[in-house]
Amino acid sequence: MNIVNKVTIRHLKENKRRTLVTIIGVIISVAMLTGVSTIGVSFMDLLKRQTIADKGEWHVLYRDVNPEQLEAIQKDEQTKKVILSKDIGYAYLEGSQDEYRPYVFLKSYDKEGFQHFPIELSSGRLPKKENEVVISEEIVTEALVNYKIGSSMKLEIGKREAPQSEITGPLQQDSALNYDENGEVSEQLVDLQAKEFTIVGIMKRPKWEIPWSPGYTIISYLNENSIGKDEPLNVSVVSKKLTGSFYKDTEKFAQSLGISDYEVNIELLRYSGVVKSDGMRQALYSVTAVIMAIILIGSVSLIYNAFAISVSERSRHLGMMASVGATKQQKRNSVFFEGMVIGLISIPIGILAGLGGIAITFMFINSLIQNVFSVTVPLKVTVTPGSLIAAVIVSVITIFISCFLPAIKASRISAIDAIRQTADVKLTGKAVKTSRLVRKIFGIEAEIGLKNLKRHKRRYKATIFSLVISIVLFLSVSFFTDNLKKALSLQQERVNYDIQVGLGYEDDEQFLRNIIKTEEITDYNLITESTLVSMVEADKVADPIREWDGFEDMLVDGKYHYNIRLHALKDEKLQAYAKQAGASFDDLKNGSFAILHDTVQFGDAGTGKYTETKAIHLKEGEELELFRPIDDETNETDEEVETEETEEEKLQSVGKIKVAKFTDQVPMGIKHAELGELNMIVSESTFKQFGLSEEESTPYLYLNSTDPVKTQKKIEEVQRIKHFIANHYQEKQRDEQLILILSVFTYGFISLITIISIANILNTISTSVSLRKREFAMLKSVGMTPKGFSRMIHYESIFYGIKALLYGLPLSFVAMYCIYYALGHAFSYDFFLPWLSILYVVIAVFVIVGISMMYSSSKVKKENIIDALKQENM
Repeated sequence: MNIVNKVTIRHLKENKRRTLVTIIGVIISVAMLTGVSTIGVSFMDLLKRQTIADKGEWHVLYRDVNPEQLEAIQKDEQTKKVILSKDIGYAYLEGSQDEYRPYVFLKSYDKEGFQHFPIELSSGRLPKKENEVVISEEIVTEALVNYKIGSSMKLEIGKREAPQSEITGPLQQDSALNYDENGEVSEQLVDLQAKEFTIVGIMKRPKWEIPWSPGYTIISYLNENSIGKDEPLNVSVVSKKLTGSFYKDTEKFAQSLGISDYEVNIELLRYSGVVKSDGMRQALYSVTAVIMAIILIGSVSLIYNAFAISVSERSRHLGMMASVGATKQQKRNSVFFEGMVIGLISIPIGILAGLGGIAITFMFINSLIQNVFSVTVPLKVTVTPGSLIAAVIVSVITIFISCFLPAIKASRISAIDAIRQTADVKLTGKAVKTSRLVRKIFGIEAEIGLKNLKRHKRRYKATIFSLVISIVLFLSVSFFTDNLKKALSLQQERVNYDIQVGLGYEDDEQFLRNIIKTEEITDYNLITESTLVSMVEADKVADPIREWDGFEDMLVDGKYHYNIRLHALKDEKLQAYAKQAGASFDDLKNGSFAILHDTVQFGDAGTGKYTETKAIHLKEGEELELFRPIDDETNETDEEVETEETEEEKLQSVGKIKVAKFTDQVPMGIKHAELGELNMIVSESTFKQFGLSEEESTPYLYLNSTDPVKTQKKIEEVQRIKHFIANHYQEKQRDEQLILILSVFTYGFISLITIISIANILNTISTSVSLRKREFAMLKSVGMTPKGFSRMIHYESIFYGIKALLYGLPLSFVAMYCIYYALGHAFSYDFFLPWLSILYVVIAVFVIVGISMMYSSSKVKKENIIDALKQENM
C-alpha cells in the first residue's frame, strides 16, 4: 500500500463520523437494490410455484398427437421432458346424488405425468397399472357414492354428444351439461366401451378441474408400450430454454408437424419472464429501465453527497498533500481508493442487510400471504445469481459515479487555496445580492439567510439537489404504483360482489328475507336488468369503434347499433349512488334520467394492448332513444327501424332517456360494459315507464359475504325453488390478490425510497450546518439574538423547500410521463397526476427540511462562540 493510500486510511479512521455516515449511505443503497430485486424475484417465484401446484409443470400441450408427431417432439432440441396423457372419456356415475354432475371423466398419465401434474392424494397410492385408478374425494363427499380403496369400478366409457346442430365434435370438461327447453338433459354418451378398474387411491379434487364440469375426475396409468399406432395422445412438453420468441417458435413448430390443437401454459410462462404481447414485453423492459434509473439516481445522489462533503472537509488535508509533492493523479486516486474501501465494507453488508430484511419481513407476513392469497405454497426468499450480480455491479457503478466528480475536484485543489480554505467560497457583490423586498417583507433575518445560501453555492446546490432527487424519486414511484394498479385493472373483470342470485318467482319476498338476515351477509343490492338497443350518430360513437375497418358498413342510416344495459336500483341504493356521481336523486326518481357509466376497458387482440376509453361521446342532458328488438309477428309502429345486420330483426321504440351525469364508478352488482355497450343506471319508476314485459327484464340479488361458500349453502337450503346462483368469490378474490401483491411490492419500494430520501436530506443538511459553525458564531458575535437565529434558520428552510419544489415538481412530471409512455406500449389510458401524493410531497419537504435544520442548528446553538471561531474543517 502506497503512502497516499495509507494517509487516506488514517483520514477515514480519524473522521469516524463522516466515514460511518458514508458507509451507512452505501449500505442503504445496496440494501435497497438487493431488497427490491429480491422482493420481485421472490413474488415471481411464488406465483410460478403456485401455478405449477395448480396446473402442473409444463410449457406447451399438444393434443391428438400421432406416433410420428410424438417422435418429432421427443427429438426436438428444445424439448427437455415429454409427458404423455390421454382423455379417455366419460361414463355415468351410478348412484350419484348430484344431478348437475352425472359423469366421471377418465384421464390417464404416464410416470412423468404423475410427477409434473398436481395430483394430491388423500389416501392410498398412485396407479401403476392400466386397470388401476385414483378417484376424486368429491365422488364420496358430493355425489355420495361410497367408493373405498380396493373397490372395483365397472364403467361404460364413451364420448359426450349434444343433439344441437350448432355444437360440433365431442364435448369436453369445459362444456357444461346440456339441457333442452323442458330442463331435461339433452346430451348422451356414444361409442361406449366397457372397462373395469380397481381403486388404489383417493385424491383431492384436481385444481385444473373446472367447477362447472359435468364429470368427476378419475385418473389411471398410461402405459406407453401398449398405445396403438392410430391412438391419439396429449403431449405436454417442458422446454429446455425459455426465450422471448417462445410463442412464435411454438406456433412454427406445431405448423411444421401439422398440429392445429395446442395450448401454452400462459401463466407459467409469464411468471418465468416470457410474455406473448410485444407491447407487453416492451412495456415491461421500458418500465424496468425507468425503475432501475430511479434507483441509480437515488443511490448516486446519496453517495455522491457523502463523498462531495468528505472532499470538502478534506480540502485542507489534500492541499497539504499537494504542498509536499502529491500529484493530481495521486489526489484523484485517493478519493477513488476511499470509494473502494467503503465499497468493500458496505456492499457485502448491504447485500446481507437487504436479504436479512426481506427474510424477516417474509417471516412475519408469510402466514398472512397464504391466508389472504389462498396459496398453498409458502413465500420464501429467492436469490438468483443474476439478481446478486446485478446488485453488486450497479452498486460498484454507483460508487464510481459518486466518486468521479469529487475525485476530479480533489485533483484540482491547489495547495495555497486549500490551506487558506478559499476554494469553496468565492464572493462578489453580485453573487450575494438579494432583493430589497425580501428585507422589507420578511426582515433582516430572511435576507441574511438568503445571502448565506448564495454565499455557499456548492453546499446550497448539493442540498437542493438532494431535495429535488428525493421529490422525483417519491413522486415517480408513487405514480408508477398508481399506474400499475390502473394497468392491472384494465385486464380484470373487476367483479364487485361475491354471489349473484337470479330472482323472478312468486315466493321471492320470503326468500329474500331469509337470505338478507343471514349473519354472513355484509352488503346486498337488488337490481332489475334489461338489455335494449339505441341507434347513435356516427360522430358520437367511441373512438376505437370508429377506427375499425368497415365501420361505415356497420351504420344504418348513419347510426351505430349500441347495446344498452339498463339497471334499475332500489331508491335507497340509488340515492347513495346518485350522491357519489353528483346527480340529482329527484331527477332520477321523477323524470326520464339515467346515470351513464361512460368508461370501458378492452384488450386489442391484434396488438395485445389494453385500452381505457370513453364509451360514447355525449353531453349531460342529451337524449338517447331506446328500442326493443321485435319479430315480424309482433305489433309494428311507425318508429320501427330495420337493421341491415339481420333482415328479420326490427327495433321498436320504448321511449327516450336523458343523461343526468357521467361516472367511471359502477354500483355493486354491475360489471363494466364492453366496447359497443352502455351501462345506464335508473330508478325503478323510470324503468317502469318503458313498459318492459317480465320476459324482457330480470331481477337479480347481489351479495357480499364474509363466508361466500357458507352463504351459498345456506341459500340452497332455504330456497324452495331452483334459483340461479353464481358464486364469483374466487374471481373477485383473485383480482384483489393481484392488487394486494402489487401493493406489497410497490409500497415496500416506496418505503425504501422514502428512507433513502430522508437519509439523504438529513445527511446533507446536517453536514452543511455543521460546516457553518464559524459562520454562525460570527453572526452571534455581532449581535444576532437566539430568536433572530431561529428566524434565519426557518427562512432558510423555506427557501430550500421553495427552490426544491420549483425544480423537483417539473422534473417529476417529466419522469411520470416517461413511465406513462413506457406503459403505453401495452396499456392505453389518459395521463393523470397523483395530486394527493404531490400534496404529501409539498408538506413533507418543508417538514423534513425544517426538522433537519432545527435539529442541526440546535447543536450549533450550544457551541461556545470563541471555540467555534477558532474551529477549522479537518
